[in-house]
Amino acid sequence: MLFAAFPASSQVITDTIPQATDSVPQVTDTVPESTDTVPPTSIDPQLLELTNARVPKEYTLGKIKITGTKYLDEQLLISISGLTPGDKLTIPGGDNFSKAINNLWRQNLFSNVQIFFTNVTDGVVDLEINVTERPRLSKFSFKGVRKSDIEELTKKSGLVKGRVVTENTKISAVQAIQKYYTEKGFQSAQVRVEEVPDPSKTNTVTVVFNVNRGAKVRINEVNFYGNQSVTELRLKKQMKGTKEMTKITIHPSDVTSTYGENTKQSFKEYLKDFGFLSITKTKEYLDPYFRFKLFSSAKFNETKYNEDKEKILQYYNSLGFRDAAIVADTHYINNRGSLNVDLKVNEGNRYYFGDITWRGNTKYSDSILNLILGIKKGDIYNAKNLNTKLGKEVTAEGGDISNLYQDDGYLFFQVDPIETAVYNDTIDYEIRLREGPQATIKNITISGNEKTKEHVIRREIRTLPGEKFSRSDLIRSNREIAQLGYFNQEKIGINPVPNPEDGTVDIQYTVEERSSDQLELSAGWGGGIGLTGTLGVSFNNFSINNIWNKKAWDPLPTGDGQKLSLRVQSNGRAYQSYNFSFTEPWLGGKKRNSLTVSLYKSVFRTGGIGSDGRYFFSDSNRLKNFGATIALGKQLKWPDDFFTLVYSLNYTQYKLINYPLFVSSFDSGVSNNVNVKFALSRNSAGPNPMFPVSGSNFLLSAQFTPPYSLFNKKIS
Repeated sequence: MLFAAFPASSQVITDTIPQATDSVPQVTDTVPESTDTVPPTSIDPQLLELTNARVPKEYTLGKIKITGTKYLDEQLLISISGLTPGDKLTIPGGDNFSKAINNLWRQNLFSNVQIFFTNVTDGVVDLEINVTERPRLSKFSFKGVRKSDIEELTKKSGLVKGRVVTENTKISAVQAIQKYYTEKGFQSAQVRVEEVPDPSKTNTVTVVFNVNRGAKVRINEVNFYGNQSVTELRLKKQMKGTKEMTKITIHPSDVTSTYGENTKQSFKEYLKDFGFLSITKTKEYLDPYFRFKLFSSAKFNETKYNEDKEKILQYYNSLGFRDAAIVADTHYINNRGSLNVDLKVNEGNRYYFGDITWRGNTKYSDSILNLILGIKKGDIYNAKNLNTKLGKEVTAEGGDISNLYQDDGYLFFQVDPIETAVYNDTIDYEIRLREGPQATIKNITISGNEKTKEHVIRREIRTLPGEKFSRSDLIRSNREIAQLGYFNQEKIGINPVPNPEDGTVDIQYTVEERSSDQLELSAGWGGGIGLTGTLGVSFNNFSINNIWNKKAWDPLPTGDGQKLSLRVQSNGRAYQSYNFSFTEPWLGGKKRNSLTVSLYKSVFRTGGIGSDGRYFFSDSNRLKNFGATIALGKQLKWPDDFFTLVYSLNYTQYKLINYPLFVSSFDSGVSNNVNVKFALSRNSAGPNPMFPVSGSNFLLSAQFTPPYSLFNKKIS
């Protein structure tokens, strides 16, 4: 019950909202009873007249005062209420006060709102809006959960300290917790909420979520009913997110479903059908008895389950059953505490392609289009395959009708397959084409490259101003930009912007820079050896042109797409190695001809145990290596431009001191080696170089060393 204390010199009329609910209640006009122990000595006659009025009269709103708020700005609440000094009020009968209360109530910030008349003078009414703020969240915790789950539950619950606590807030948090554990396989997780006032802070509460996860439920078996043309095992294979648990038994499940009964194949039928000659039939026979799922968690996830049902229908459609439907499905806990999933399907009839005719094609003849389409009369109906061949579903591989046209500049090309007749089990199609005009590339713009120079990106792009638009060139350009390794492959954007007025198209490329440099650092200590370690750096987007420009050092000059590598490795005095490498991928800047120069030097030493009992290394037993390589690479045009040929000339010098490296008779002196290496490679993998989804990569190399013994007879 609501009540209010009245001043001795005033009479109050209130509009109130009852407490303790989140729903919007009916607004009532009441006159609260006075609870003052001291009786009033005087009453404002104008307030009394206003209270007892029966005839509507117009008043002007005067002052507005907000009381009861602890955290909210008073002027903001007045603004939210919709009341403004100077407003005209009709009392009784007006709806200004009820609207004000509803406006404040909808904010979900208050558990009670009251409006009081505090003064009436010459037709001007002063108001007091009294609010009771809902408690705010001081802290919250989870009981009955693992420590590893607390962080995830904190994120998913959406709770924030200091915010108002409502019933909706708690319900949303409980649903998020239950969903979290349902996805982990706890189908019967229960959450109980405790809300306790926090005595350390005014009008705040502590919320405790008591979680009972229950037992983890795994999928025992998935059963299909009504499938006549497709075996149950093939349907289960389509369900990537709903897997059964491992099973080994001599008594298969005999649970009867409301959808009917699945008759299992007997051993005699298996032998009679020569099932032992087929791996698939053997799996189908053994499935009720033996099922080995090594990497399957067998958790039931509602979202993945719904996705799997769509995959089942897509699989049916690919087999020609375009009317296939899952008419009913259910999942329930069996008497062993695991989950059974039953699905009832209606396969419908299998359909086949009939006559396919073309309409609107002027560029290519029907025979050429039929050849590319690759679908003949009598083929099993497959809508997905039809859309893929037409280019309605874009693929990186291309080879479809849309790709044929768009590679020849027909940017505005459209194709629509129309069913013209369905009779018995045959479907006739008319494929309607709108070729449109050919588009020429006008402008190429690049944005997002903060460090990389524009010419580094532009030289990789296959779309050039003045040439016809080509979808294949866009796909290839995307791959080449990704292969650079300087940008986030997922954020590479290509946006063709048509200009219908002049038949041209602008192409906008957007990239997002990412760090491509590498740092290698390791260190250790070995007994008798001392300090060991490796330090290596690779700058994959280096700029040698700006090496003398101090402003470009951040920390090194970058942006020209060159590669600089430095590496030092030490194993105490036993071994030291120094490596340097520089690569210019576009020598001259006009063609993809690469130049690589590398130098390396290493020292090996052997030793023994000295008189002091410690291991030592001596310069009297050592091997020094010095090597240099220069390589020239060239992109080939035949058989295609994915091929690259690299020629390299290598020189290595060996200086030996009591170090029999080659033969025991030669342990001191100098040895030189010169060889030539040819490497032929083809790399079409992509578009992401780290995780390619198409293409291939191979390398063929040969290395030749001159026959020194023919020139120097002293060499045996």
